[in-house]
Amino acid sequence: MSVVGIVPAGGSGERLGAERPKAFVVCAGRPLVEWSVEVLSVVCDRVIVAVPAGHTRPGWVEGGASRSASVRNALAAAPEARTVVVHDAARPLVTRELVESCLAALMGVDGVTAAAPVTDTIKQTFPDGTVERTLERSRLWAVQTPQVFRADALRRALDVDEAVLAGATDDASLVEAAGGTIRVVEAPPDNFKVTSRADLARAEALLC
Repeated sequence: MSVVGIVPAGGSGERLGAERPKAFVVCAGRPLVEWSVEVLSVVCDRVIVAVPAGHTRPGWVEGGASRSASVRNALAAAPEARTVVVHDAARPLVTRELVESCLAALMGVDGVTAAAPVTDTIKQTFPDGTVERTLERSRLWAVQTPQVFRADALRRALDVDEAVLAGATDDASLVEAAGGTIRVVEAPPDNFKVTSRADLARAEALLC
């Protein structure tokens, strides 16, 4: 069974104050993307990175107009894939153990996503800001990556209009919308996303 890793790495890096794509911002002495590729390379048969135009390397592909469009471009370059592991370049502290846990949980479902249990109280509001209801947090999860899919289910989910891809916040939601079943696996606290300079400093301290 061919397991292909996909790293969508098209973020601009503006919130980091960087003059280069986020994936190429240096973190603990290496471009951010290299940390994720290193871990996925241990578990997957091959890894494809989707990057902005002008940043491709051998085995990498040019990304699309949105994150999920980039995943679709990468998946199109891997027709042999039977299982797909999608992981954000901006989560450099991913572990082999987490990826393997997600792969192991794929049995009987179409996809698995790493996630963190919600600890804050979450309120759903009307457009004017007034509270409609308070959600039961014991059943709420903050979705992360890696996300692991049966390749055929992901291909079907990504075969939609560009506007739908642009509106997707993660690939698991697209698989759900296509009728697929997703399972959650709890991620360790360090699997956070590097978005700000403070996040970058935190990641560097943990990786050094």
